[in-house]
Amino acid sequence: MDSDIPHRKRALRAELRERRQNMTSVEREAATAGLTENLQSLAIDLSARSISCYLSSRTEPNTRPFVNWAEADGIRVLFPVSREDGLLDWTVGEGNGETEGIAGVPEAAGTLLGPIAINDVDLIIVPAAAVDSTGMRMGWGRGYYDKTLGSMDKCPPVYAVVFDNEFVDEVPREVHDQPVNGLVTPTRIISF
Repeated sequence: MDSDIPHRKRALRAELRERRQNMTSVEREAATAGLTENLQSLAIDLSARSISCYLSSRTEPNTRPFVNWAEADGIRVLFPVSREDGLLDWTVGEGNGETEGIAGVPEAAGTLLGPIAINDVDLIIVPAAAVDSTGMRMGWGRGYYDKTLGSMDKCPPVYAVVFDNEFVDEVPREVHDQPVNGLVTPTRIISF
């Protein structure tokens, strides 16, 4: 393995974090409106009746309006809950609010359904730091989604959510990294 890859990932993540933190509230609101519309279109186009989607943190592309729409439209939404062993549990949230997860990100509070609950969804929406033109996703470095996606026998479509400038030519890749089927930004939906 190229020993420079972890360093290149750290540097790219730091640059992307800074860009996200420097976005204005006007830019965030416009991004949220476009992202919500595109996520709704994707769910409708795939006839998704059950999805998994993360709860966005303050600097991530905002998934909350989409989640609210999905739940109001009768779509079952599974939320990831991080575990100490690096795997993800899942919950439907049950209106119990939020907690702070192991990685410091928001997580839905509710009855845990176990790691295999993800096998029953029609669409998986994942966070990402960046996605490249081949569909390779670079996350934030904890490997939760790479482990989950890499362990699934029959995986439904997986779409990463990023801001427009986080769709890049190439991301550093390690052997455990998992590609996605597409990405959703505030201005477009791309399938690989």
